[in-house]
Amino acid sequence: MDAEARVLDAIDEAATVNLLADLVRVPSVTGTDAESDLQDRCARMLTEWDLDVDMWKLDLDDLRSREGFPGMEAERAEGYGVVGVTEGEGTPALILQGHADVVPIGDPGKWEGQDPFGARLTATTLHGRGACDMKAGLAANLAVVRALRAAGVRLARPLAVHCVVSEEDGGLGAFATLARGHTGEAAVITEPTSGKLITANAGALTFRLEVAGRAAHGATRYEGVNAVEAFVPVLQAVRRLERERNAAPGPLFEGNPLPYPIEIGTVRAGDWASTVPDLLVAEGRLGVRLGEDPAAARVALENALAELDDPWLRDNPVRVTWPGGQFASGRLPEGHPLAEEAARAVADVTGTPPGRTAAPYGSDLRLYAAAGVPTLHYGPGDVRFAHAPREQVELREVRDVTRALALLVLRRCGVR
Repeated sequence: MDAEARVLDAIDEAATVNLLADLVRVPSVTGTDAESDLQDRCARMLTEWDLDVDMWKLDLDDLRSREGFPGMEAERAEGYGVVGVTEGEGTPALILQGHADVVPIGDPGKWEGQDPFGARLTATTLHGRGACDMKAGLAANLAVVRALRAAGVRLARPLAVHCVVSEEDGGLGAFATLARGHTGEAAVITEPTSGKLITANAGALTFRLEVAGRAAHGATRYEGVNAVEAFVPVLQAVRRLERERNAAPGPLFEGNPLPYPIEIGTVRAGDWASTVPDLLVAEGRLGVRLGEDPAAARVALENALAELDDPWLRDNPVRVTWPGGQFASGRLPEGHPLAEEAARAVADVTGTPPGRTAAPYGSDLRLYAAAGVPTLHYGPGDVRFAHAPREQVELREVRDVTRALALLVLRRCGVR
C-alpha cells in the first residue's frame, strides 16, 4: 500500500497533459515520416527512464511473407517498433500497449480554423487529431513509467511498454512486435473506452468491389449500361447481408444497435462527363463476428453478391477482392483474472466498478490474443470522437486511467 501511495502521489497531472500535447503536435499519420519521428521520441523517453529499450526497423518484405500478415492500406517506406521493459525477473507480467499513428485530418474546413495538430487546450479538454485515438492512451502508459521512476519503486516482475505503428491500417506494428518475440502474461491496450473495460473486439475486413458497366456516348446512353446504376442492387444486397449478420449479436453487445457493420467508404466511377461509366469501384469494411473465421465472413459477402437476381450482374458478376487491413475478431478468455484485476484498479480510483462490453471495430487486441497474450482495452477517451473533426479527450479521463493503470501495474508486477 505504501508503494501504491507513493506512485499515485508521483503522477504529475500537469506533466502528463504536457506530454499528451507534445504527442498530438507530432503529425504522425500512418505511413509518414512523422510516425517514425514519434516512435523515436517514445524510445528516447523510455531510455531516459532506465528501461531496456528495443527499437528496430521493420523488415516489411519479411513481414508480408509471414503467415497471418494483417495487411496494409497506407503507403509506407519504413516503420519502427519500440518496446521498453523494466527491471524484474521472467516474462513481463503486464504489457501496456499504444499506437503512435493517427488517421489523416480529412477536410481541413471541418476543424473550424483550428490546427488539427495544435493540441488546443481548455480547462477540461485537449483537442487535436489523435488526442482520443489514441495518444491519450499512449501518454497514460508513459506517465505510469515516469511515476514509477519518480517514486523510486522497483518492480518484482517486468512491465513492458509496446509503442506500435500502423494500427490504423491493419496492425502491422503489433504483428511485427509479437513476431520479434516481445510477449507477456497479459496486456492492456489503452484505446479509448469511456471508462469501460472492452474484453472483445469484432473484426473488420477491407474489401473492394468492381462493378462493370458498358461505355457509350452520353448522348446515346441507351446503348450503354451505367455502372453506377448497376451498383444499386449491389448496395441493397450489402444492406440485406448486414441485417442478417446482426440479427443475434449476443450479450456482450447488449445495447449496441449495429455491432457488425458493413459500410461502403469510397465509390469511384467514370472518367469523362459525357461517357456512360463502364466501371465502378467501391471499397468498404465488413464486420467479423466474435469467433468467426475471417474466411467465412469473406465467403458470406462473396456469396451474397454472386446470388444477385439481376440480369446484367448475372452475366457480369461483381468482382470482390480483399486488399488492406484484415482484422479478425478477438476476446479475453472467459474468466481470465485480468478483467477482475483491472476492474478493481478502476473502482479504487473512480469509486465505481467499470462496465464490461465489446467493441464493433477491429484492433490490435486480436493479434495479441492470437499470440496467446490475454488482452483487454481500457483507456481515456470516447471512441465517438476518434477519426472525427475536432477530435478531443477529457483530461479527467486521462488522469483516472493513468492512476488505475499504475495500480494495476503494481499489483500485477509486484514490488521488490
